[in-house]
Amino acid sequence: MFSNLGKVGAYLGQTARLMVGLPDYDVYLTHFQSQHPELTPMTYEEFFRERQEARYGGNGRIARCC
Repeated sequence: MFSNLGKVGAYLGQTARLMVGLPDYDVYLTHFQSQHPELTPMTYEEFFRERQEARYGGNGRIARCC
């Protein structure tokens, strides 16, 4: 029972981070290592920057609705 509560807590934490725009680097690493073992994954800083640019627009400009 307690292991299920731990899993639920982990999923809720991940969901909360995604809702406020914080990418999950651990999930990225797990996926990358299982699907692309021959490549080198991005560092946390590179990953965070790439996710921010994907969300808010790159090239130093901010994409917004208003």
